[in-house]
Amino acid sequence: AVINGFSKIATHQKKKVYLCQLLIRISKGKRLECYFENDPRISPLESALSFWTLLEREESKLDKLHEDIRRLIQIQVVAVLMEKGYFKEAADVLERLFTDSESDKPLRVKLATVIRSKDPYIPLLQSFNYNLLISKVKSYVERFMKENETNFLLQAAIKQVESKGLEATVSQNRTVNVEEEEENNLETKQRFVFSITLLRDYQLPGDITKSIIRPHSRQKCRVNNVLQSLNSLQNVEERGDAQTCGRRRQPWTYEEDQKLKSGVREFGVGNWTKILVHGDFNNRTSVMLKDRWRTLCKIK
Repeated sequence: AVINGFSKIATHQKKKVYLCQLLIRISKGKRLECYFENDPRISPLESALSFWTLLEREESKLDKLHEDIRRLIQIQVVAVLMEKGYFKEAADVLERLFTDSESDKPLRVKLATVIRSKDPYIPLLQSFNYNLLISKVKSYVERFMKENETNFLLQAAIKQVESKGLEATVSQNRTVNVEEEEENNLETKQRFVFSITLLRDYQLPGDITKSIIRPHSRQKCRVNNVLQSLNSLQNVEERGDAQTCGRRRQPWTYEEDQKLKSGVREFGVGNWTKILVHGDFNNRTSVMLKDRWRTLCKIK
């Protein structure tokens, strides 16, 4: 955005900038000594509300999650001031937050009543608390990341392999139809290996001089590290395939079925990873648990 000019970047990039601005302000929401605006009266959460408005303008369609987050920010702007004992400031911010629209009137009236009571622990503020705001914002972030996810690391891995004459291996991995478990395992291993590689190559400010002195040497070392990681990945994948084949032939016992049913009752259908972690299953995977549950449902 700085290099190209904010008006020239794509919509999803603009939303990402707004989202970063929103998150830093919400993270500092209860620290009234933090200022993000020139006006010292503007609290971090009131400043966050302006960026949430900008985010909403970039959305093609607004839903209930957008409305919930807006209301929660508005309520918490007032609630945080009241918790600190700033009741006059809470009354002042109410005038800045709300327009004269009919849709805002019910909440404006309720908050005005809350401020007059000077009770920061009134049920309205407790029901729409700060933790609920954080939870809703996390839901929005997860949805945003899912809609704008990128497989950049996987593409970079494939380019590295192809550039070193291993096209056959990549082609085989692309064309072979594998089961859901094996696909998930491969992607997880690839992301893990590249994350480790990137972290290993990350430099603290004190290392900048070394990087400037020997740039070509470091680049060669980085390429070698990536290739070694990919070779290790291939070995891990082959060993994992062999273990998976061995697991498939293992029949389910009565005890395992009972543990699976107990896990579903505790964590719910679909939370196979949690059930696997908390249960004592013999060399099972989350995919195996899901398939076995389908079988048990058919039998029932």
